[in-house]
Amino acid sequence: MFRTALRNVLAHKARLLMTVLAVVLGVAFVSGTLVFTDTLSNAFRNQSAKSYEDVAVAVTSYADENDPKAEPGISQQTLDKVRGVDGVAAAYGRVDGFAGVADPDGKLIGVGWSNKGSNFAPGEDGKDPAYTFTNGSGPLKADQIALDEDSATTGKYEVGDRVRVATNGPVKEYTLSGIFTTEDGAVNAGGSLVLFETSVAQKQYLKPGYYRELAVTAAPGADDASLLDAVEPLLPKGAEATTGRALADEQAKQIEEGLSALKQVLLGFAAIALFVGIFLISNTFSMLVAQRTKELALMRAVGASRKQITRSVLIEAAVVGAVASAIGFALGIGLAVGLRSGMAAFGMKMPAGPLVLSVTPVLAALAVGVLITMFAAWLPGRRAAKIPPVAAMSSVHAVATTKSLVLRNSIGAVITAIGAAGIVAGAQVAGDEGRVLIGAGAFFALIGVIILIPLLSRPVIAVIRPVLVGPFGVAGKLAGQNAVRNPRRTGATASALAIGLTLVTGLSVLGVTVGAALDKMTTDHIRADYMVSMANGGGLDQSALTALEKAGSASAVSPQQAVYFEIDGRFASASAVNAGAIEKVLNVEVVSGSIGSLADGRIAIAEKTAKNRGWKVGESLPVTFSDKKKGTLTVGAVYKDSEFLSPVLVDTKIANPHEVRPFIPEIWVKMTGGQTEANEKALVSALGENPAIKVMDQQDIRDEFGGMINTLLNIMYGLLAMALIIAVLGVVNTLAMSVFERKHEIGMLRAIGLDRRRVKRMVRLEAVVISLFGAVIGIGLGSFLGWAIGESIRSSIPGYALVLPWDRIGIFLALAGLVGVLAAMWPARSAARLNMLNAIKAE
Repeated sequence: MFRTALRNVLAHKARLLMTVLAVVLGVAFVSGTLVFTDTLSNAFRNQSAKSYEDVAVAVTSYADENDPKAEPGISQQTLDKVRGVDGVAAAYGRVDGFAGVADPDGKLIGVGWSNKGSNFAPGEDGKDPAYTFTNGSGPLKADQIALDEDSATTGKYEVGDRVRVATNGPVKEYTLSGIFTTEDGAVNAGGSLVLFETSVAQKQYLKPGYYRELAVTAAPGADDASLLDAVEPLLPKGAEATTGRALADEQAKQIEEGLSALKQVLLGFAAIALFVGIFLISNTFSMLVAQRTKELALMRAVGASRKQITRSVLIEAAVVGAVASAIGFALGIGLAVGLRSGMAAFGMKMPAGPLVLSVTPVLAALAVGVLITMFAAWLPGRRAAKIPPVAAMSSVHAVATTKSLVLRNSIGAVITAIGAAGIVAGAQVAGDEGRVLIGAGAFFALIGVIILIPLLSRPVIAVIRPVLVGPFGVAGKLAGQNAVRNPRRTGATASALAIGLTLVTGLSVLGVTVGAALDKMTTDHIRADYMVSMANGGGLDQSALTALEKAGSASAVSPQQAVYFEIDGRFASASAVNAGAIEKVLNVEVVSGSIGSLADGRIAIAEKTAKNRGWKVGESLPVTFSDKKKGTLTVGAVYKDSEFLSPVLVDTKIANPHEVRPFIPEIWVKMTGGQTEANEKALVSALGENPAIKVMDQQDIRDEFGGMINTLLNIMYGLLAMALIIAVLGVVNTLAMSVFERKHEIGMLRAIGLDRRRVKRMVRLEAVVISLFGAVIGIGLGSFLGWAIGESIRSSIPGYALVLPWDRIGIFLALAGLVGVLAAMWPARSAARLNMLNAIKAE
């Protein structure tokens, strides 16, 4: 039986090609993901280990900067004491924060969030061990900086050039003293690194004479643990010390956890692709079994048992799976290399390191390929073994019994009903519990629809068939009839497309609906013409607010300054705003009291917060500010909750005396004359043409929200593309094998006058019908899921209302039709080129 199985694989290798391709793509996705994440993890672990290779003890300060009594970091005196500890070879103080470099056109170099500034900390030899200078030297004067090599290349800077450096305050010019390479994670993430002279960096990021971190190196023979014990007593409150090795291990663990999430997401999409591939594999083996019923029956007649017949089919599947696994693993390695190169192309540089090929991806590739193929082939093999020898030899195709069809449809209807009930229940419950119900319901609904899809094929295709007959005549009529000739085969082929389009449509419905809600929320709540913020998402300097307030055409300016203090014994999230301006830049719907009372030193409370805590207008509340000082504030207004307003509003004049370094994430500006090019230029000019500060009008704000959603959708579409490609291969496979089965019929059609052009058209239209059938099922189920998930998050998105993206749905249907046309190219050409006489003589 083993030799027979091998002979059958070799005899039908052309018909098994699409199955091999489907398994190859799925295995490549799995093995590529594992190799890529292993390589990424290894590279970052090595980088982390290299960064702390010479560090015996690492110290980090977590001091509360708003506590006036606490030291803001690690003082120079503490650093000197650490340097005097026996066994310490050297100790370096570090302080860092945001710094961006402008290119010659004034644009920010790097991705913003990973642009970083730090201090140059030379040792006794004048070198800083964290950086290797390729040109020039480190900054030793207040007007000097050094740049990482990639940023200097991008900005076309050379040693001696004047460089504009942006922080959260005014832009300043420095002389470039040197260019260096580094293993710093910010640079490898696509950002930039600027090194300042130490006193400049301290003043910029913390406080003169203080550091945020220390790196201690050990003298020969010194023990890291002993140094740690000696250093810890010297540290101020809020500072923590650990060995360099322990810190490297901790970072390695964090890297593993971060990459684990990425790995799970990628493997999830790989599982979807493999799930789709099951239908193609099962369909292929079902058709092969149907075509070989006489052969299998003869084997039964000469003594082969049912188990042996099933086993022979599974052996064929195992051979196909093993071959596909080997090819898929090789392709997966190429995919991992491609992903690594793709990260570099998008400015996300990976640390240098070899490609990691561990045992796990090899075993996973083999197991996934072989087991998935054997699982998909099990049912066709079992079905083949059940055919009685005499019945099999007297009929080319076994016909499903009425009992089996009724049982299948009954089971499918019950499972679909259970799934639909779960989805609807989840939409009503909402929240995390509701989404769990929706997920479970979606699984059952999808399985149920897949079981029912042969039954659905006749009514759905019956609706499409009249459209084919009119313009395409006999070819269209034959295509419609062929599509429903074998509902199980049509259903299995369409299922693959339906699964992919269910997910794509569900994501599209949800994404477009959320995008529309955010767009409406922006329009309804923003009155300002511009929002000003940092490119890295950090806080703006107070000087930026002052500059905007002095801009001649600004009629109203208000920050949204983050403030945290205790009200009535409980922490409250608040925003410090400019009284008299906040209602001009944002829509504040007052429920009771007056928003103008902010100018009188009162606070405004969001409606839900006031209700939950039982606060009313006129009530005086005890307050503990961030600097631990106490006071009393009176509620002056209650306003409707808004995504753009914090639960508590207070005037900046009340909050700022208690803030050491005010944190201003955004500033809203209303301009005389509205949004004009001249007004935007005036704001940019007022901010000193700082490349690190973004000035966005209302459309830019909407585009930023919508851009995030579209980017997420595009990533999802890309990850689901593999499943859709496998679905297309399924259509090609079904048509090719169907043409082979219908040689005799096609020869007869040719003999009675159907020319080659109409034969091609018949096969193409059959493919289009199957593709559109799968698309209609997928789009319907995906829209249902999109609605349900949207209902579960409705309460957290103000103004949420279902939006069906008819334009995208139209594109999906058009693409499904195009998929049918492209998938039919080879089968249609093969059908048209059949020799008429040979085809008529075929069995």
